[in-house]
Amino acid sequence: MLGKRHGWPREGMHPHSLPLTLLGTGILWFGWFGFNAGSALHANGVAAQALMNTFLAASAGMLGWLLVERIKDGKPTTLGAASGAVAGLVAITPCAGFVGGMSPILIGFAAGVLCVLAIGLKFRFKYDDSLDVIGVHLVGGIIGALLLGFFADSKVNELVVDEGVFLGGGFKLLWFQFVASAATFAFSFVLSFAIAKVIDKLVGLRVSSEDEDEGLDYSQHAETAYSFGSTGSMDRLP
Repeated sequence: MLGKRHGWPREGMHPHSLPLTLLGTGILWFGWFGFNAGSALHANGVAAQALMNTFLAASAGMLGWLLVERIKDGKPTTLGAASGAVAGLVAITPCAGFVGGMSPILIGFAAGVLCVLAIGLKFRFKYDDSLDVIGVHLVGGIIGALLLGFFADSKVNELVVDEGVFLGGGFKLLWFQFVASAATFAFSFVLSFAIAKVIDKLVGLRVSSEDEDEGLDYSQHAETAYSFGSTGSMDRLP
């Protein structure tokens, strides 16, 4: 819908602020306990299990992502740590209250490894994804939804009717998860595309190339976050 950012991928697009990224990740991680454990709607064992699963999956996702970075690039990064944690959180969300034991660790680790590999697809297929939503959230969500079909445990939650493949439940739940994931993807894509089209026709989704080069902080709000130096039109700041 938006197209590529001006200069991508020729020019490096560095994170705005790594300290703020890590701070935001910590806040997000803490908040994730609320809606995963809170989804139990009671202060009970399922809520406690969901909270623990959330923590373990995020930690494992971080480790998985950093391991791939270490092997591929020779150095782990703080941005990778934040991205891996979010990948683990995304993946555990569909199954936080339905798995136990080592399952959340395996789910989170798988998400960390596969999501860091998935973000490389944007360079292969030439699509610009500035926040790696496809690589982290789409891929991470699908991983979590499908792995529930392998790890669902009725001992953790009595609502589990068909246990996962690894617990002797066969492939029935895995098939249901696949169909549900495909339906959710199709619904979300079609509805999001329609909404974006309407917004684009009414007010426009993309700024001009000049505003993009100038920076949206200045072109849209006439101010910048930092004033350690000035270039171009930023000299006009009062």
